[in-house]
This record gives sequence, structure tokens and C-alpha cells, in this order.
Amino acid sequence: MKKLVGSLDDLSRRDFAGYLAKSFLGVGLGIPFLQARLRASEAEGRAPTSGSAKRVIYLYMSGGMSHLDTLDPKTNEEVRGPLSSIATPVDGVRVSEHMTRLARQMHKVALVRSLTSNQGAHERGRYFMRTGYTQRGTIRHPATGAWALRLGGKLNRTLPAYVTIGGDSRHPGAGFMEAKYAPLPIGDPDAGLQNSRLPKGVSMTTMQRRLGIANRLDAVFKARYNQRSVRAYTDAYRQAISLMSSQDLQAFDINREAESTRAAYGDNAFGQGCLLARRLIEKEVRYVEVSSGGWDTHQNNFDRIRDKAQELDQALGTLIADLDRRGLLGDTLVVVATEFGRTPKINQNTGRDHYPKAFSGLLAGGGIKGGHVHGLTNEKGAEVIENPVSVPDFNATIAAALGLPQDEVIESDSGRPFTVAHKGKPIEGIFA
Repeated sequence: MKKLVGSLDDLSRRDFAGYLAKSFLGVGLGIPFLQARLRASEAEGRAPTSGSAKRVIYLYMSGGMSHLDTLDPKTNEEVRGPLSSIATPVDGVRVSEHMTRLARQMHKVALVRSLTSNQGAHERGRYFMRTGYTQRGTIRHPATGAWALRLGGKLNRTLPAYVTIGGDSRHPGAGFMEAKYAPLPIGDPDAGLQNSRLPKGVSMTTMQRRLGIANRLDAVFKARYNQRSVRAYTDAYRQAISLMSSQDLQAFDINREAESTRAAYGDNAFGQGCLLARRLIEKEVRYVEVSSGGWDTHQNNFDRIRDKAQELDQALGTLIADLDRRGLLGDTLVVVATEFGRTPKINQNTGRDHYPKAFSGLLAGGGIKGGHVHGLTNEKGAEVIENPVSVPDFNATIAAALGLPQDEVIESDSGRPFTVAHKGKPIEGIFA
């Protein structure tokens, strides 16, 4: 104990004193604090097992992004079709010829080339990737963003902590958690957040007075029916009022950006969504998901991949460089994910079909080791032959980057226990 306390810096000593005082008062928080410090002490000299992220920008490629034509290109002519690959500054690492900006940023990126799933249908695959749980008819599981908010808390007191941009209506959102952990959906990044101002002629004082009257009228009902659906209305009103009065509301307005910046991200909804995500995390929004549709390339795979990969490359390459330039990449985790890959075999429609057996993802920033490739597929991209990563493992890595407690159990309304990554283990060796 004496050795441990002596090793603490001044800030940690103050924290320790605070925790110890609370313990003596009967709160009992001293032990977890000491356990955390002991774990940190024991981990000295080992490879880091967690990152430095405070926030996440999660880029979702809806439809099943072909790993073979983006992040894991092959030389086998039967597999690669008319596309070629290009070198990156990292020795031996190549990416699609359509990803030139990403190639220049490869020293800041970790490629995960050994993802594998057992979900080969779109809706179930998306659900699995976003939650780490298999879709069931009896329960709705929370997405990773809801877990980040529930376990990590808000960073900005007045802005929503979880935002989705361009997502679909079947997003799992908060799942079985309270509605206050659900994401705020933004359909069009150009339009920003609609109806976020007080009605004309209504002051904040008047609005607060009206809400006070409504709360008094509802008090008996709320006390009698203390249920999730009832609490959700109260939470929604509270969050809306907080948002309308926020000094940071302008973060949703990308029209405040220079035209050159907007052009750099790309003149499309996904590129502008990535720009909006950067603006939001600058204001300490914890988790922002941006969706890109159109990756279901059963037909004309190579023409469609050219357009989609270039769109992703422009937005992603610009985003990573922009975050780095602003000093935000170190504590912002950037994720590229999709529900599955595409078949090595090119079908009769010059397309590729669903292939959950092997696919790729990407991580950057937030303590991730740059210039790193985890996992390996065979010469056709058909089999994971080294360091397989399950979907729960991938989500556990996001949780570890954020420092979320992965063994903390949250119960559903029915009393069933759940954790953020459902038995997943963070990818070994991926943190710097």
C-alpha cells in the first residue's frame, strides 16, 4: 500500500484522498480505485490493452463493403478483377487503387483484415456489428454508442452525447436501455438539426414556466406510472430545453465551414456527414455514427466500388488529416465498419455476393497503433488464416479504446444480464 501511494502523482494523490474519505464515510469507493491502480501497476512493461479515446467517429459502410476491392486487395487475377492495388508508406501494406488519400495516412491507421461473422443477411449483420449480439425477437440490444453513453457519461452537458447521421430506421439505438441513451438522428448533414430553436415570440422564461405547469399537472400520473415510456417523455423535454439553450448548438451547422473545407470532405452526403461528425466531436459529443449506403454490389461491383471507395477515401483521408491537424486524433477513435465482405468469386453479373466468413475493418486514433495490420486472409481473401477477430472482439476493442468497463453488467427489463461486448476480447497488440 505504501509503495502504491508513494508512486501516485499529485493529482492521483488528491483523487486517492477523495476516494478514501468517501470510503470512511461508508460509500466504499476506495477499493475499486486501488484495484484499478494495482492493475495499471501490474501492466507496466506489457503491451497496452486500452486506448486514449474520449470520443468515437464510427463510419458504417451499409450493404457489405468488399474487402477485396478496398482494404485487403489480392494479386490473384481470378479474384481481383480489373482493379489494382497501390503501395502505402508502410512497407508491404497495399490498398485499393481508389484509396489514394487513405494510403498516405496509413502510418496513422490500423487495418483489421481478419474480421469474421456468422451473419450473412443485411439486417442481422448490421445489428450484430452495431451491438455484438445476435438479433432476437424477444429483446433489442443497445448499440455500442448507447453503451458508451451509459458507461462513459456525457462530455458536453448540453449537447446530445450520441448522434447518428444518415442512418436507417432499424438502427438498434438504445435497445433495452432508457430512451435518454438513444442517438439523436440527423438525416441530412446539410440541413443540420431542425426545429432546435424556440418558437417565434416565446422566450426561455415563458417556455420554462409552461414546462413547470405541465410538470405539476403530470406529477400524480408520473408517480403512479414510473415506467420507462413515461420517463422518456420527461427526458426528451429536458434534453430539448438543454439543447435549445446550448452555446454549442452551432456545431450542427456545417455552413459555417469554409467552402474549401467542405469541398475537401467531398460533395456528397457521406463526406458532409464526416465533416459534421468532426464539428460535433470538437464540442465533446462522445459518439457519432455516419452511414454510407450502396455497398451491396451484387451487380457491377467494380464500377460501383470505384465510386463508393473514392467517396470513402476522400472523406476518411480528409477526416484523419483534419483531426490530426487540430490535435484531436489522439483522443478520438475513428472506426470503419461494415456487416460483412464480398465473395472472392465474381458472379455472372460482374458482382460479388455476401461473404461473412472474412472481411476487413479499420481503426485510427484514440491510442491505436498506426501503420499496423492485424490478421491475414489467404491468397484469395476467402479464409482467415491468422488472428481471427469476431464482431464482439471488434466491439470490445472500441470499448477498450474508450476505457469502458467491459465486465460491468447491465440488466434488461426482464432481468437478463448484458455487457458492452458480449464475451468479446479487445484485439491484442493493436494499442500503441
